Amino acid sequence: MTRQFHKMHGLGNDFVILDGRVEPIAMTEALAKALSDRQTGIGCDQLILLGPSDRAAMRMDIWNADGSPAEACGNASRCVITLTGAASIETAGGILQGSAEGEEIEVAIGEPRFEWNAIPLAYPMDTAALPMAWEELSRPMALNVGNSHLVFFVDAVDEERVRAIGPAIEQDPAFPDRINVNVASTGADGITLRTWERGAGLTLACGTGACATGVAAIVQRKATSPVKVLMKGGGLTIAWAPGEPIRMRGPATHVFTGEIDLEALG
Repeated sequence: MTRQFHKMHGLGNDFVILDGRVEPIAMTEALAKALSDRQTGIGCDQLILLGPSDRAAMRMDIWNADGSPAEACGNASRCVITLTGAASIETAGGILQGSAEGEEIEVAIGEPRFEWNAIPLAYPMDTAALPMAWEELSRPMALNVGNSHLVFFVDAVDEERVRAIGPAIEQDPAFPDRINVNVASTGADGITLRTWERGAGLTLACGTGACATGVAAIVQRKATSPVKVLMKGGGLTIAWAPGEPIRMRGPATHVFTGEIDLEALG
């Protein structure tokens, strides 16, 4: 069955987007993994499937490159809004609201949650500074911004250390659903961030990671809102105040449109 797809990216965090609103697509873990494979499929960090929704303009379901499901994706939401013009998107992590702001897209992703069982953690802990350490990385903030994140602040971000230690933190038994890992430093230009994404690895940018890190920096008074979060693929502007949704603003890029035989991959 040949279906059209769109290849898009938000600051280098790339996606394959399939539209199943009119003709449904039966997505499986194996098919999502095959589509995401950069050697034998199309290649992406996350596979995005659009579908109908009775709560928003459409639904967005997300699969990581390893085939595992994800609740939310900030960069993908900006891409979907750019592609479809949707003002609201239903996800497993909640309803997202979006709009064009000049050449950029702003998305409101809801309020962060800090309760231990909303992360979720395996047992109660202080999420403001988890009493845990992985080598030199210790006492991160844990929060849920539609999906779960840890945020470590360090003097200087070492990308290779994030790559080396990220898998062990992601899969620690303290996090029953695994977790996204953010390592950041603050400076005059904003926050420098590298993210190890659950199920995808080290990516050029992570929208929800930028949101989680921006919130953590504001809570810890390392930054004021709005704050620029600088990643390898570029920057996002994050705005948040207690009791309000997190707002993320940045670009989204359409790369190309193509067709693929899903049955051949399945």
